[in-house]
Amino acid sequence: MKIGFIGLGIMGEAMCRNIVQKHDDTVYVYDIVKEKRDRLVSEGAQACESCRETAEKADLIITMVPKSEHSRAVVTETLPVLSHTKIYVDMSTIDPGVSVELSQLVRNTGADFLDAPVVKSRPAAEAGKLGIYVGGSEEGYQKILPVLAYMGENIIRMGDNGKGLIMKICHNALVSQIQNGVNETSALAAKNGIDILTFAEAISYGGGQNFYLDSKKNGIAKEDFTTAFSIANMHKDVHICLDLARDSDLAMPGEENAAKVYDAAMAEGLGGEDFSATVKVVRNRTYAETSE
Repeated sequence: MKIGFIGLGIMGEAMCRNIVQKHDDTVYVYDIVKEKRDRLVSEGAQACESCRETAEKADLIITMVPKSEHSRAVVTETLPVLSHTKIYVDMSTIDPGVSVELSQLVRNTGADFLDAPVVKSRPAAEAGKLGIYVGGSEEGYQKILPVLAYMGENIIRMGDNGKGLIMKICHNALVSQIQNGVNETSALAAKNGIDILTFAEAISYGGGQNFYLDSKKNGIAKEDFTTAFSIANMHKDVHICLDLARDSDLAMPGEENAAKVYDAAMAEGLGGEDFSATVKVVRNRTYAETSE
């Protein structure tokens, strides 16, 4: 099975590298940035000059792009070369409704389509230990499972097209609210003379222990916000969540509060920093500001 991988960003490059290293057939790669293609070519991949060329040469097409409009653009470009001989897997985190729409377009060509967004960040992508949520047919899921296993160790089919993305949005919304709780309570502790590392150790003794704090405490302590998953990407996800909640007629006040923090972070120009940098927004808020 020849594989084509489109989108070599922070996550995509690491995910694709695992495929190149582990797969026993050709892996074609494309990104609009030539240097990103070249890095994978140096490790054994073959570069293509367009999304269409990648899809034409591959039996399994995998995309990992930033937003709904990018997924739509790739599908639009590749539709003319899709057929019943191909499988299309979008691993991007996009609006579930858009993904369902794209799945119908792809399936009309005879090709199968699955959404397979990932959880965890760059270090897990590099280690091939991502979590992967899949939406699509059981038959398609079984066909792509060995390839997904190159990239992840916890893989679950959630249901039909779009369900993988719904689960991913629910996951990231929960993370954003856990994060906001960590930000607020650690800021309160700091105001009263308790540093973040002491705070994290004390939290680990009780029911408040959580993966977010355990994994981010050292970076926060050092003010090191090197990007593993950006504020801009999480900002996108929390707003997808709120759109989905509105469409589902469900109030989510906790997520609305998290969204306000992300909106403020974007307004302050922090979009390119790691999403843990939202702590800076919360630390700088005053009671008067949040009571308005």
